Amino acid sequence: MTAISPKTPTSQVPTRWWQRYEAPTLVLALLLYSSWAILVRWHAAVPGWLLFLLGGYIAQLHFSLQHEAIHAMRHLPKRLRWALVWPPLNLWLPYPMYHRSHSTHHVNFHLTHPEKDTESVYHSPSTWGRYGRFWRAIYLANQTLAVRLLFGPFLRLYKLVRNEVIKLAKGNFSDLRIWLIHLISILPILYYVISVCHMGLGEYLLYFVYPGMMLGQLRTFTEHRWGDSPHERVAIVESNSVFGILYLYNNLHYIHHKSPTMPWYEIPGHFRRNRHAAVQGNGNFYYRGYGQIARRYLFRPVFHPEHPRW
Repeated sequence: MTAISPKTPTSQVPTRWWQRYEAPTLVLALLLYSSWAILVRWHAAVPGWLLFLLGGYIAQLHFSLQHEAIHAMRHLPKRLRWALVWPPLNLWLPYPMYHRSHSTHHVNFHLTHPEKDTESVYHSPSTWGRYGRFWRAIYLANQTLAVRLLFGPFLRLYKLVRNEVIKLAKGNFSDLRIWLIHLISILPILYYVISVCHMGLGEYLLYFVYPGMMLGQLRTFTEHRWGDSPHERVAIVESNSVFGILYLYNNLHYIHHKSPTMPWYEIPGHFRRNRHAAVQGNGNFYYRGYGQIARRYLFRPVFHPEHPRW
């Protein structure tokens, strides 16, 4: 298998001041929070369809920034990295839980494993065999892009609540402190949204949280699939700059899994320089944008959710 050539070693100490101080990411964070505050403040003047698009974009971009803080920003102290992305604009997922879960996902050998990969949408054959017709139909339909976008956010919330309830039922209260701090952190967000900007909670969920989760479902829809080699389980979606910035170039997911600490602003250049080796390295698990994915899998399952091996 051809590996990505090390033309841009991620461990190299940056020589430019803006790299040393993570300036691109800090500027991005400033623009992100400013845009969020302005859009919420003037939401009543924005048409609903546009508010849905812009609010979702900002919400998902914040999630992408949280993802960046897990892997990169290595020239900032950990406390500063966490503080930079801590405000829970998306409301539903505490950052420490996302950090823990996503770090587990990055054990490349376990990618797509139904029990060991925390972001796998596969089900083990034994588990699949225990499902009734209803849940089999639900999980199979969730492998189409249309259902994943519309109902995937609710399935994601269902999985989160189910896992937390199971922990509590087993006497595991380790996450209670995380949830308590998360709920306290939400209060200033809701105060600004509801009391200062006079935006209803239902409106915020509809125009920010839900479309943000939809865009997250779009990125992860066909991000991983089973392959004999771990590298062949990680996709490349070579999309435009609108989606590139939205996902902080995590759509070039193979590059991210090969070099997880590479800053978001270095990924597209690295991919262009090593494009041929990257596409060979992941077994041509490649899409030319999200439009191609939609044309193929809008109403057709991308793969069967029963894992073929594990």
